Amino acid sequence: QVQLAESGGGLVQPGGSLRLSCAASGIIFNIARMDWYRQAPGKQRELVARITSGGGTNYADSVKGRFTISRDNAKNTVYLQMNSLKPEDTAVYYCYALYGVRQYWGQGTQVTVSS
Repeated sequence: QVQLAESGGGLVQPGGSLRLSCAASGIIFNIARMDWYRQAPGKQRELVARITSGGGTNYADSVKGRFTISRDNAKNTVYLQMNSLKPEDTAVYYCYALYGVRQYWGQGTQVTVSS
């Protein structure tokens, strides 16, 4: 059974930082492409960052220079380091895995940026 378990969300002030983690089980993690998505209230889910099995990364324009995606294959975990957070980063953040032709989603973790 494949499971993606996110953690690390919470309430942070503008300009602050958070690190999200997503621990995967049930897949051979080092060959999976891992993404972070987010969905704000009333908006469509959008891709935030992507890391391939080879370590290549892509970012949404809105987070470039502020967010960093990384992976630790020994721990079957992908991270999203979020710095200089803005109120518009408030959303539920989801971990996503593409494993061969199969897709898996985590349950999401809430990030709220507010003073």
